[in-house]
Parts: sequence; structure tokens; C-alpha cells
Amino acid sequence: MLNTPHIVRDVMTKTVAAVDRGARFKEVVETMEGWKVSALPVLAGEGRVVGVVSEADLLPKEEFRESEPGRLEQLRQTDDVRRAEAVTAGELMTSPALTVRADATLSQAARMMAQESVKRLPVVDGHGVLQGIVSRADLLKVFLRSDEDLAEEVRRDIVGALFAAPTKDLRVAVADGVVTLSGQVRDTSLIPVIARLVRSVEGVVDVEFDVTGAASARAQPPVAGRQR
Repeated sequence: MLNTPHIVRDVMTKTVAAVDRGARFKEVVETMEGWKVSALPVLAGEGRVVGVVSEADLLPKEEFRESEPGRLEQLRQTDDVRRAEAVTAGELMTSPALTVRADATLSQAARMMAQESVKRLPVVDGHGVLQGIVSRADLLKVFLRSDEDLAEEVRRDIVGALFAAPTKDLRVAVADGVVTLSGQVRDTSLIPVIARLVRSVEGVVDVEFDVTGAASARAQPPVAGRQR
């Protein structure tokens, strides 16, 4: 049986800096500086995430410091002008907040970050209450799995599950996250299936093959190289 994919809860940071919607501008800046972060969840009620305030939301205050924008510029930069006049996190924040559930897979979180061009996501429960935060760096933690751990999972959950017969002739080796399968398989048409399953193992960087079909090993040259 294949391992359950890692989920956001497995890699998220549980201690999170946040501010309430009434936090003043200077408090927001001081919190960002103190925690060395570029964005903060904004909370209401019992910790429910209602928005996110980032450095980009704060910059208009400095941008429009020396001169008041003209009417045309105001129309073009309505949100920036509003933020330049804002003094609380509730006025500054981007809302509604883009969040992710703790039970979402890492692939789902990564896709959301890529589509929305954000570096981190507040993690919430079913009621929207803050549980943690997940960053791009957190999603890359799966690639820290050891080669031995990856090899064991591939042998047990893919090679062992896919082939009913003994698989002593199909060897699994892993180096720097790249899985190499060598030896014999009953049917080389299974190679694309094996490749897809191996790549689905979290932490695998790539997969390569150096195999032959068991029935024709003497008659045919090996099927070598990467399968894409």
C-alpha cells in the first residue's frame, strides 16, 4: 500500500506572528521587524484569519509621503492611495486572505502558491482559525529525506506492490534523490507506470532505468536511460 502523501500539517511552522485588525501601522512594522517576516496574518475574533498585511501594503505610506497624487493617478492607484492613508492592519490588509487547510497535500499548497504568486500561506482549520503558516521553503523539506528512506519506500510500496512475483532481479538504488531501477522486469511496457509511481514518492528528484524484459533478456539490448 502506498504511503499517504505528506500534508501541510507535516511541514508547517506552528508558531506564527500575527496581528489583530486594530493593530496600528507602527505596531505592524515593529512586528515584522521583530519576527523577520515580510507578511503577517490579520486576525479577528477567536483567531480567525481575515486578511494578510505585507510589506507591499505598507510601502504606499512612504511612496506618497512627499506629494499628494493627482486625480488621474488616484484613479489608477486607488488601492495604493487608500493604503497610504491607512493607519491600522484592518485598513492595510489584503482581504479575504488566501489560506490553506492543514490537511491539504503539499502539491495542493505548492500549486496555490504558484498560481497566486505568493511565498507563504496562513494555515487554517475548518472555521478559518489560524493553525500555522507554510512557506515555499517548508514545501521543499520533503527533499531532505535520505536516499535510504526513499529506496526503502520504492522497494516496499511500488516494486513490491506492483509485482506479485519475487522481484530480486529488479534492483533499486538512490543517489542524491535520483532513483535508478536496474535488472529485469516481466514486461517493459510497465516502465512508464513504474516511472510515474516513483516520481509520486515525495522527495524523489528523478527516476532512471537500466532494465530488460525477463522473457527476452538474451535477445534484446537493455532499455536504458530516463523515462519521461
